[in-house]
Amino acid sequence: MPELPLLLRSVLYMPGSNARAIAKARTLDVDAVAMDLEDAVLPEAKADARKMIADALHEGGFGSRYRVVRINALSTQWGADDIRSMQGVPLDAILAPKVCSAADVADLSDAMAQAGFGPEVALWAMIETPEAILNLSEIAAAAKDSPLACFVLGLNDLAKDTGIAQLPGRAAFQTVLTMSVIAARAHGLAVIDGVCNAIDDEARFVAECEQARDGGFDGKTLIHPKQIRPANTIFAPGEDEVAEARAIVDAFADPANAGKGALRVNGKMTERLHLAQAEKCLLRAQVIEGQK
Repeated sequence: MPELPLLLRSVLYMPGSNARAIAKARTLDVDAVAMDLEDAVLPEAKADARKMIADALHEGGFGSRYRVVRINALSTQWGADDIRSMQGVPLDAILAPKVCSAADVADLSDAMAQAGFGPEVALWAMIETPEAILNLSEIAAAAKDSPLACFVLGLNDLAKDTGIAQLPGRAAFQTVLTMSVIAARAHGLAVIDGVCNAIDDEARFVAECEQARDGGFDGKTLIHPKQIRPANTIFAPGEDEVAEARAIVDAFADPANAGKGALRVNGKMTERLHLAQAEKCLLRAQVIEGQK
């Protein structure tokens, strides 16, 4: 499985047919840029968008930002050409929509191999159909034989296909959100929450980010640059969390506690599994601090 960056707090969709938007992505404080060949690009513009994305990625300038290209589904007339057009292009992941089964993952993996993608290029799968929800475990398990490394929730399409309302709080989607996280984690995948359509409703966006963070997601997909800052803040370790993590690490590093599997830290029973979590928290905080 390709290695993913430690931070995927913010994944910003950019229309692949908009050169100015792609250029602007180089200046934004976003963890990942997803250049879109699917929903954001009209059929007659897809060929030009492929070239625009490839040229931009060859030109570079994206720094540490994770570079993702969202293709059209392989079942469409554009999907296979989308993958072939990215041959030799410096990118980090292919984001595939409408992934419904392990067979879809295998087909995408084969298409990427035939196009010459190396093992360093990851496959991200959009979870956005009723079939995908029913097959979450088998899709995630396909990671062992493929470059699959991440789930990305697509609640707009899922809402369209199911009739589930996207209301504030997303109560009707809670089962879907939780099961997606559990399936992803069972097979070592990252998992990114879906977009918030209410661009001008910051309170709703913040609430969705907090819900996703507390629900185990690594970050959130975004549709506007104004959503970057709150996403980065919410999916980053807070001051209290960092302080607690440091106390745990220091406690286990104390020679007096050598060989102990469980300690009392700040009034809490703390085991070595908590030490691993604390070390990851401090590493994330260190990376974020280094980006400032």
